[in-house]
Amino acid sequence: MAPVIHMPEPLCLVKNTNGRLVANPKALTILSAITQPVVVVAIVGLCRTGKSYLMNRLAGKSKGFSIRSTVQPHTKGIWMWCVPHPKKPDHTLVLLDTEGLGDVEKLNAGCQREVARLKARSRCAQCESGDKKNDTQIFVLALLLSSTFVYNTMNKIDQRDIDLLHYVTELSGLLRTVSSPDLDGIEDAADFVSICPDLVWTLRDFYLDLEAHGQLITADEYLENSLRPKQGTDQGLQNFNLPRLCIQKFFTVKKCFIFYLPTLRKKLAQLETLRDDDLDPEFVQQVADFCSYIFSHSNAKTLLGGIKVNGSRLESLVLTYVNAISSGDLPCMEDAVLALAEIKNLAAVQKAIAHYDQQMFQKVQLPTETLQELQDLHRASEREAIEVFMKNSFKDVDQGFQKKLETLLEARQDDFHKRNSEASLDRCSALLQDIFHPLEGDVKRGIYLTAGGHRLYVQKTEELKAKYYQEPRKGIQAEEALQKYLQSKESVRDRILQTDLALIEREKEMEEAHVKAEVLKAEEQRMWVAVLRQYQQMMEQRQRILQEQVRQMERNRMFQHPLQQRALDLRHHCQILWKITEELEICMKINEFLRVAEKTLAEEKAKRESSEKEKKLHEQKVKKLLKKCENLTRAFMEFKAKMTEEIRVRESLLKEMNERIKMLKSDCRRLAVPLSRPDSARSLLAPLPLPPCLTNPIWLRLRKLIS
Repeated sequence: MAPVIHMPEPLCLVKNTNGRLVANPKALTILSAITQPVVVVAIVGLCRTGKSYLMNRLAGKSKGFSIRSTVQPHTKGIWMWCVPHPKKPDHTLVLLDTEGLGDVEKLNAGCQREVARLKARSRCAQCESGDKKNDTQIFVLALLLSSTFVYNTMNKIDQRDIDLLHYVTELSGLLRTVSSPDLDGIEDAADFVSICPDLVWTLRDFYLDLEAHGQLITADEYLENSLRPKQGTDQGLQNFNLPRLCIQKFFTVKKCFIFYLPTLRKKLAQLETLRDDDLDPEFVQQVADFCSYIFSHSNAKTLLGGIKVNGSRLESLVLTYVNAISSGDLPCMEDAVLALAEIKNLAAVQKAIAHYDQQMFQKVQLPTETLQELQDLHRASEREAIEVFMKNSFKDVDQGFQKKLETLLEARQDDFHKRNSEASLDRCSALLQDIFHPLEGDVKRGIYLTAGGHRLYVQKTEELKAKYYQEPRKGIQAEEALQKYLQSKESVRDRILQTDLALIEREKEMEEAHVKAEVLKAEEQRMWVAVLRQYQQMMEQRQRILQEQVRQMERNRMFQHPLQQRALDLRHHCQILWKITEELEICMKINEFLRVAEKTLAEEKAKRESSEKEKKLHEQKVKKLLKKCENLTRAFMEFKAKMTEEIRVRESLLKEMNERIKMLKSDCRRLAVPLSRPDSARSLLAPLPLPPCLTNPIWLRLRKLIS
């Protein structure tokens, strides 16, 4: 259901600013929001003739359009009031109250000059006053915008009022001009029946009797009689008949209402506040009949081709007509339709393009696997976009805007193809960098700069290519991106190949050198075998000599036995000396312990001087330790005496044994006994070394202490 527009009060639609008509953007915004067909009722008439009062009644209000009873007109420009239609729920009633016209005679003269100027297509400025020019513009604009045109005059229908409407006759000649050469010209005024408004002539403060030829007539008959041409051919009758014929021709639907004076003249100033009970009952009934007719018989505004006008189209008409009038031209109805069609069709194209973009962005996931997938999505979105255009287009007769839409859609398709290729290339480049990154790292570390590295590099490249082919949604640039990447790595592959060939050549050279080295090694082994054979022969000879010496030593064993026994005794004595030395070392350690104990006792004594009890305990401990020290000293002195005597005895024995060894050596030399074997008597008769204990610094200190 279309939204209902609620306007609490009228709003200026076209401002009359310093003699120039300007559309009010706020009012245009309200019109653009109306989606229902509009019934446009405009009222035009002289100043201070009660036009605004009738408009307020049509709006169902007593106040709204400004009403003043002073000599100064109050309504300026054209004011608009959009209200829900009281009898057509799916329509909106648009009421247009216009600025009051000035002097009718001057206005007629201005209209004639304006028409003459437009016929001559002259664009120069006019010398007529701004008021007359504005009256003409407002009259024309109200006539063009309305579907029901209310012509409000005073008292009766006279020649001046008819001459003013005669402007429509001149307007008809201008409306026949169609600006587009592709369209057929409109030669018959009947073609405008569907677009020309209905005429409602209202006569205010009517005072005549509705009689003709002594019989009562209706207001409609009064209007028909006033517009009926006279018989005759002279120029005066032609001038009299021409405006009437034109009015009848263009206003096929004509209605007339008469209104008596609503109340006493002194109360007209309070007309807004007066209740219906305070007004003339006949006037109240006449107003009610007028409103009822407007509500029941006024049709929606219609353009050429039977196109009904809604709020947004009425907005376009207002802009088109106001701009044309402001530029000095009387607006052409066909131009207005074409301008409206251009605006609507451009909007339809933009809406279709927006729908296409929305559908493509929702459905397309770049990059697509194949070009056909993108083509299918484009065709589906294109069909929907064309449907949106056809639904919103307006009189696209030669399908120019549809062709423009198709051109734009082709450009959009090319753009999506380009973006698809770019997305595919970006996706593939990222995949290649991710997949081949470990291989590039291995190349930087020199893993493939070895013999056979080129074969391994090619094998690894094929494995990574297979992995790349398995990745989904690479798009149409997958193969091209791979080939470009591989071409960019040709230098690396060539370098690995050259290194591989160089290393293989070097391995061949090393293999040849190894063969030569093996030959030299075999020759050297043969030489060593010969040398070892000679050495073995020499050793066998020496072994024979040694065996001979052993046999000689066996013969001399009887002489060596006493000497060996004596050497064993000496060794036994040496072992005893070593044990004595160890015991002396123990004594020295005891002596050292005593010194440490004395030092500790002294420290303990110093620490415990403050306490008498501790002092006594300390003295007791000291006494015990001193007693132990005396005992140890006594035992040490006894041990010292024994050891001194033992050492003296041992030294004398050692001297005697050395003397005997010397004697044995001399005997051996005299007997010429060989001493080549380790276990021979030679080793037994060698001078016995001093035990290690006798050369120990502790032993030396002990000897010094003893001495």
